[in-house]
Amino acid sequence: MKKITSIIFSCILLLGLLAACGEKTQEDIIEELGEKVKNMTGYKAEAVMTLETGKDPQQYQVEIWHKQPTYYRVALSNATKDQSQIILRNDEGVFVLTPALNKSFRFQSDWPENNSQVYLYESLANDILMDPERTFTATEDHYIFQTKTNYQNKNLQQQEITLNKKDLTPVSAKIKDVELNILVTVEFTNFELNAGFNDGDFDMDRNMTGAQLESLPAMAQESQEPLVPVFPMYVPDGTMLNDSKEVSIEEGTRIILSYTGDNNFTLIQQKSRVQQASIPMHVTDGEPVDLGFTIGAMSSEGQINSLNWSYDGVDFFLASKDLSQEEMLSIAKSVYGTHVK
Repeated sequence: MKKITSIIFSCILLLGLLAACGEKTQEDIIEELGEKVKNMTGYKAEAVMTLETGKDPQQYQVEIWHKQPTYYRVALSNATKDQSQIILRNDEGVFVLTPALNKSFRFQSDWPENNSQVYLYESLANDILMDPERTFTATEDHYIFQTKTNYQNKNLQQQEITLNKKDLTPVSAKIKDVELNILVTVEFTNFELNAGFNDGDFDMDRNMTGAQLESLPAMAQESQEPLVPVFPMYVPDGTMLNDSKEVSIEEGTRIILSYTGDNNFTLIQQKSRVQQASIPMHVTDGEPVDLGFTIGAMSSEGQINSLNWSYDGVDFFLASKDLSQEEMLSIAKSVYGTHVK
């Protein structure tokens, strides 16, 4: 009897040791994640991005293609706003395409290497790898990391990144403010590691043409509604609206808002029109910027910073010699959802 009890006890102890050995430590996971990102040839992914930064939540479908080392294609679409854009990076530079308007910007930029990008797997992985103060928990199917961030919007200070336990592919990312309110959520619905690509998948002209074929109904619609001025909810201290005027132009009406004080700036808006030619507007010193509800083009010329973006049928242009780029981003983001008649 004692022999049988001893055998049972030994078996239980062995099973316990095997189970303990099967659980990976955080160091094991970090090492494996680093090797996976280093050795992958690329990926294709689909995700749903939800923004909680406006009056109502906004949801976007996101399609992400990445081919090592530096080819990217990120397509974002919002069906309710007929809003679609493509961020493209190839040997010719970085492009922001707005197919429905036949409009494009071309940058000589290091995007996406200069900031965190919530929908890019390697960006999320690097945020995990590079944060020595990250925290880690494990569930039955997932590894969950809490890390610092490096986003253009400094209000996005923390993030929760969930990875699949079996292969370390992304499940979701939740970006939070300093009070831990969730402002952005990305849920990955499909992820194919080491995917294959065809010739022309990252070509600017082919992507513009292909996207336009899908957006022909939106391109055919020319809004006849009058232009309603939109005012930013955020204005730097010591600055206020000094003048608002309408100017007649060939395409209709242009509204010019002039703010003066400690930080002067001008905000111009007019109805969007489909461009006749798809020649990219070249931005020598600039980069794409994520405004949340759309992708804008930030640039600098001399002492003047400028920011272009299109949203909901309106083109916006913000310029200032006093504001930092971070302040300009804050103003642009605050324009969303603030129609004033």
